[in-house]
Amino acid sequence: MPAVNLRPDEIERIRTALGREPSTVELHAFDAQWSEHCSYKSSRHFLKRLPVTGENVVVGVGQDAGIVHLGTHDGERYGIVIAHESHNHPSQVVPFEGAATGVGGIVRDVLCMGAEVIGLADALRFGDTSDPRSLQSSIAEGIVEGVAAYGNAIGVPNIAGDAYALPGFDDNCLVNVIAMGIVKESEIINSYAPRGSAGWDLVLVGKATDPSGFGGASFSSVALDADDAEANKGAVQVPDPFLKNVLMRASYRVFAYLRENNVTAGFKDLGAGGIMGCSAEICSAGGYGAIIDLDDVNVAVEGMPPEVIAVGETQERLIWVLPPHVTADVLRIYNEEFTLPEIARHACAVVIGCVSNDKRYVLRHGRDIVMDVDIDFLTGTIRDELPYDRPSTTLRYARDDTKGTLRYARDDTKGTLRYARDDTKGTLPYARDDKGGDSAAGGGENLSSRASGAKRPESRDDSPHWERYDTSVRGCTVLARNVAEAGVLAPIPGSRLGVALAVAGDPTITDAYAAGEFAVREAVRKVRSVGARPIALTDCLNFGNPNNPEHLGQLVAAIDGLAAAATELGLPFVSGNVSLYNADASGNAIPPSPIVACVGVIDDVAMVVGGPSTSLRYAGDDKGGAR
Repeated sequence: MPAVNLRPDEIERIRTALGREPSTVELHAFDAQWSEHCSYKSSRHFLKRLPVTGENVVVGVGQDAGIVHLGTHDGERYGIVIAHESHNHPSQVVPFEGAATGVGGIVRDVLCMGAEVIGLADALRFGDTSDPRSLQSSIAEGIVEGVAAYGNAIGVPNIAGDAYALPGFDDNCLVNVIAMGIVKESEIINSYAPRGSAGWDLVLVGKATDPSGFGGASFSSVALDADDAEANKGAVQVPDPFLKNVLMRASYRVFAYLRENNVTAGFKDLGAGGIMGCSAEICSAGGYGAIIDLDDVNVAVEGMPPEVIAVGETQERLIWVLPPHVTADVLRIYNEEFTLPEIARHACAVVIGCVSNDKRYVLRHGRDIVMDVDIDFLTGTIRDELPYDRPSTTLRYARDDTKGTLRYARDDTKGTLRYARDDTKGTLPYARDDKGGDSAAGGGENLSSRASGAKRPESRDDSPHWERYDTSVRGCTVLARNVAEAGVLAPIPGSRLGVALAVAGDPTITDAYAAGEFAVREAVRKVRSVGARPIALTDCLNFGNPNNPEHLGQLVAAIDGLAAAATELGLPFVSGNVSLYNADASGNAIPPSPIVACVGVIDDVAMVVGGPSTSLRYAGDDKGGAR
């Protein structure tokens, strides 16, 4: 049984709030909900510096995915749904499963907004893969296969991304994934319990709950220890993309049924924290409590402890908040029309509890109440009062335009560190070759493109990794991956509206502020290069141990760089993710790795600019365009 990673002051705060010792189930529930992975307790204060509003924002930060306005077709306003997350620790420990479940999780986030999933992208960072027999090469191979296997099986094209291989990622690979969807703005489903939903049913849908992934949120919120690698494997979920394919199509049918009957509902992905995390968050966000009967949960293994049923992170599961008069029909669609029990053992849709008015979160198991806490205290409304201020090394950014030199100074007692660029000598941290394609960075291997001329990890077919991905399934791809700087889709049948997606981030830029600023400008430039109008950004911030002042200082500096560039360009962040504790056993962090995706709109896909672009030694002027 995994130990909890709650701090002593956190446990004491729980004891005080409950007025008693917490139960075993409660300890594991708080361990998940108050983990770095779920709570953003080290970064949430700094993330407030990012711009998050704009005229194109339909649903901003705070739900499972953001939504931005795409355009109008046949009198209907359409939105692009986008979400961005990491699955780094699991992919380092079990590469195939870790990467595949990362794709599965981000797809569910988009699906739960009532959207049809239309596209994927990824940004991968591997260790030194120069030796094809090395552990790093094996990890890289497994990750690429995991991303490909999942995306291909669910029938969603992978249209953008990049990959780097650098020794700084030997002990901590990065797997960042992005998913996009399309939805009519009048048909958005929110990831919170609707107003007036007290007494409504909580319906669990999908794979039978099993012990896989138990402790996953906590595992992703501490530094990896190579000595515990085997033990950590149990915290990694097991993917089932073929079940997900059926779940997606069944959910599309439920969407249509609810719209036909003018029914409002809530819908949310089961990710970190499992049943507990999802049901508590969806009810708390609506201003309600929840009562769950764990005996009603469909399980794969009889006799599992209640904390495993409640907090285990089994994949391919979702929760609906439904008015009771439609529950039977929704169960019929999943269980009979789409035959979930025949697709996977014990998979089904089942009522496991209800929304309550008293703002308590209650779990029952057998005749016992194994959890009874204030739901806002559990999910964060009260938790935000806890002191998580940690010391950080302050980074300052200065630019002397008259000399063409960029200087980054660290303000501490050790003096000044500088990162300089001399424009007169042409010594730039980033370059792209004349043949176009994905970017190639000096100082490390970029594995994205054969055209880049960079080395690639050896594989059984020695092809660029993106060739494993289906880039045109669904038949709406206008520019496939690696044809141009951004992928382009025409997602609405009969409409000329297009959406572009690009990903950027250069881990060879060692100054975190500059890396953040660059990621925004480069993602924007890529979208503009295909003729699209940038409208929104997402981010994934991959950094070291927040208890280390220098590591936290890098995170803060990167956020400031993101904020400065995005504010200047007038672009909001509509979703994102933070991944911390990416440090090795000796305490060394990965290179600063802010990764940004940019969404752009094209009013007429006939105007798309396709194919390789001209030679650029440095990409990105002060307005985000090409220089």
